[in-house]
Parts: sequence; structure tokens; C-alpha cells
Amino acid sequence: MYAQLQVQNATEISSCLLGGLSRIRYAANMRELSDEVLMQRYARGDARAFDELYARHRAPLYRYFTRQVSDRATANDLYQGAWEKIIRARDRYRESASFSVWLYAIAHNHLVDHYRSSRLVQQVEMDDLSDHRPGPVEDVIDGEQNEHLLAGISALPEEQRTTLLLKLETGLKMEEIARVTGVSTETVKSRLRYAVGKLKRSLVE
Repeated sequence: MYAQLQVQNATEISSCLLGGLSRIRYAANMRELSDEVLMQRYARGDARAFDELYARHRAPLYRYFTRQVSDRATANDLYQGAWEKIIRARDRYRESASFSVWLYAIAHNHLVDHYRSSRLVQQVEMDDLSDHRPGPVEDVIDGEQNEHLLAGISALPEEQRTTLLLKLETGLKMEEIARVTGVSTETVKSRLRYAVGKLKRSLVE
């Protein structure tokens, strides 16, 4: 009987170890897959693919909302609501589309809906200016050490603030931001230039 228990225990331990190694390998494989492939897997029912996507994008998406609204509770609600919309829309995702563009299009539309429902949307018309390449401003924002700068971002008109944060937080290209926000690439560049100009002025006032 004792020998049988030893064999049984050894078998169970071996099975647990193999199972653990299998999960580790699976997680490592997940980390090597693109966002687009992971989203396709999630759409087919692979919940762990969603876990990997969530781990990759939760921090920048959360910062995107916390820097759009001053109330942390509202930012949390927007963040959770965006993920809920992403989950509900999983069957409509197509791998030919960039996942980041798709994700932030949902987040942006969710934010616009919030502003509309709160009657906070302001229409701002801008002229065309040239491109903006993030530099020292982005470094300060990423460090979250300059309260004056963050206050300046919060004071920007909604379209400028949204465009700036999409550029700094998500790594999207100009053309991708244009698709997310539903405007031309030139309008994106214009909004970025105006936003950066206002931030620079606010820092020297």
C-alpha cells in the first residue's frame, strides 16, 4: 500500500510539474504573438489571449482616460466601459486592422459619448500647420513629475488634448490617429502643433 501511494504521489507531482511547464510555455508563446493575432484568438474564445492583450494595453489606456478627465472616478468608469465595449465588439474585429487603432477608436468614441452626455463637448476649428515630433514634453509627461504641465494638458481644448494624448500615450502614427478621431492627417498635425504651442506658453507663464 505504501509503495502504491508513493507511485501515485510521484505521478501526481509529475503531472503538476508538466502542467505548470505547459502553462509557462503557453504564456511565453502568447507574449510572442502580435496584438492582432491575440485578438483573433480571443474572438474565437481564447480567454488567455485577452489576458495578454489586457496586460499590454491596460496602463496606457488608463492614462489616456485619467488625463482626459479630472475626476478619477469618472476616469475609472470610462476605462472599464471601454474594455466592456472592446469585449462586446470582439466578433467584429478583423485582423487586417491594427489592434491599437481599433482599440483607441473605441476608447475615443466612448470618451466622446461621455462628453456629449455631459454636455462638455466644445467644437474647435483649427487651420493646418506642420507635424509635431514628441520630445522633452513627452519625457516629462511620462515621468508624471510636472504638475504644471499636467494642468496645462487638462486645460487644452478637448480635440487638442485627445490628439496629444493619443500621440504621446499610444505610439500611434499620424495617419492612425486620424482614423481614430475621424479627421484628416493635416488636422491631426494642426491640433498637435496648437497643443504643444499652448503647453510651451503655459510653462513659461
